[in-house]
Amino acid sequence: MIESPYRPSPDRYDDGMTFRRAGRSGVLLPAFSLGLWHNFGSAQTFSNVQRMAHYAFDRGITHFDLANNYGPEYGTAEENFGRLMERSFRPYRDEMFIATKAGYDMWPGPYGNWGSRKYLTASLDQSLRRMKLDYV
Repeated sequence: MIESPYRPSPDRYDDGMTFRRAGRSGVLLPAFSLGLWHNFGSAQTFSNVQRMAHYAFDRGITHFDLANNYGPEYGTAEENFGRLMERSFRPYRDEMFIATKAGYDMWPGPYGNWGSRKYLTASLDQSLRRMKLDYV
């Protein structure tokens, strides 16, 4: 079965989603964000992941919140989001505010945990690869 390309709702910004300025940054964020913790990892089918993300974006939710250890199975939420970027969201990347976090154990050894500069840099590099993004 050939999947038709995703086309978001043309009125996604007209349905009443409130946007607010975040602190002193000036960036506008929607009143609701989509957190991709337990519902977006390997425990879900990709079609469910895709359906939930499309539903949110079609209603003006443009902030997607991830972390390097979201899953279950660490990193799988970011991997699934990367698949979403490839299959659905790439043309709409500039409409999205994507955040990721780091801080918990990810790999063995002294550099796979907590908040050292090395850990954060390595985690960010890995997150960008998993999500197939250039920046967050």
